[in-house]
Amino acid sequence: MAQKIPILSLTFEELTLQLKTQFGKGDYHAAAIMREIFLHGQSNVSHAREFIRSGNLACQIMDALEILTLPMVQQEQDDGVIKWTSRLPDGHCIESVIIPMTYHHTLCISSQVGCRMGCRFCQTGQMGFIRHLTTEEIVAQVYTAIFQQNIPIRNIVFMGMGEPLDNFDPVIKAIHVLTDPRGFDFPKKYITLSTAGHVPGIQKLSASDLKSIHLAISINAPNDTLRDQLMPINRKFPLSSLQTALADYPLKSKGILFIEYVLIKDVNDSNEHADQLANFVAPLRVRINVIPYNARPGISYKPPSSETLNRFCHRLIERKLYVRKRASKGRRVMAACGQLGSEAGAGI
Repeated sequence: MAQKIPILSLTFEELTLQLKTQFGKGDYHAAAIMREIFLHGQSNVSHAREFIRSGNLACQIMDALEILTLPMVQQEQDDGVIKWTSRLPDGHCIESVIIPMTYHHTLCISSQVGCRMGCRFCQTGQMGFIRHLTTEEIVAQVYTAIFQQNIPIRNIVFMGMGEPLDNFDPVIKAIHVLTDPRGFDFPKKYITLSTAGHVPGIQKLSASDLKSIHLAISINAPNDTLRDQLMPINRKFPLSSLQTALADYPLKSKGILFIEYVLIKDVNDSNEHADQLANFVAPLRVRINVIPYNARPGISYKPPSSETLNRFCHRLIERKLYVRKRASKGRRVMAACGQLGSEAGAGI
């Protein structure tokens, strides 16, 4: 029996090597396979012109090719936002979200089942950590969005379930697959990776060849005392070490870091908090996204009033910072920021 070729976890070079090893073929046939699967969503490549005169070879390769499909067990929509739950091969589930933007669609994908960061205001964090996703399972979410949901995707954000930098190698490999010019060919500038402040992961990313992707950092509390309470990762990697890692991050000449700040009523929304946040980002090139907290069952935090949101943002703008108020989409179906990880998503 031919060795299986898990195509959604392979770059063009890796597929070429595997074809050479198993079938004595190379980049000519590899390019055809990548084109049919990643550009056209065709699971059968035997009709491709490169295989028309080699029916036996096509059958052998088709027998070896493996395209991971993730069964959809639930789907909900709210004002154009689509959230769906996929079942993994081991029975656990993850959630992915398609977000309509003005001129394109953004896909929010998961990197873990659950999350070990334990952020107090995050539904996924309250699930706890179950396991990492494989590269194949990460890329399969994109394949599903494009070829099963039939929605063209421009942006990909690693802002779903899990801490991407806690699952570093599979996530980085997935980005290489997604940006492969012979495959999906997503430009790196349209991919954003969000972290809760995983300092070793940021440092490893700094040394990689993927520095041109966008890096978003969830700060959410501008001093160590409060951040220790809201985000337990801060006890291991406090704001001083996070600031150093961000200052050392090799941005391009016009590059910026995205600072994510979830505004929670009477918790982190005072003028003093705004001033502390401004001081933290002072040595950095940043854009600050202020996100009103999205309520969820079983968590006592409340969203801020529109007046508080405007006042907090204005305070930052007075410090000459670029600030954007992020509109929350998909709240009613628990698809907004920090809401992923329902019982369906937990696989229980």
